Amino acid sequence: MENGNHFCKINVRGFARAAAGIMGAVYVVCTIFIALWPNFALQLLGWLVHLVNVEKFAGDVAITFSGFLAGLAQVAIYSYIVAWLVAWLHNKFCKSISNESQS
Repeated sequence: MENGNHFCKINVRGFARAAAGIMGAVYVVCTIFIALWPNFALQLLGWLVHLVNVEKFAGDVAITFSGFLAGLAQVAIYSYIVAWLVAWLHNKFCKSISNESQS
């Protein structure tokens, strides 16, 4: 770590954009999966949240285009914010560790 270079530093905005893009793609795949196999998707949800009878909580759910877009925007925004915070904190810890090692 000569000349003050920090090799563990992350490009915060780039990392956040990549995470938001990946989560958006996962959301699209998940939506397609739910549209094609709704009963199996509901069963997987039940396993994920440890519910035996998830059908009584599901009600009559339909995927709409506006609902899809609203969900996609939320996933992208929330993922961007969380990834930005993770990268920012990582860089802060990286600086403190490099400062400690130089002392």
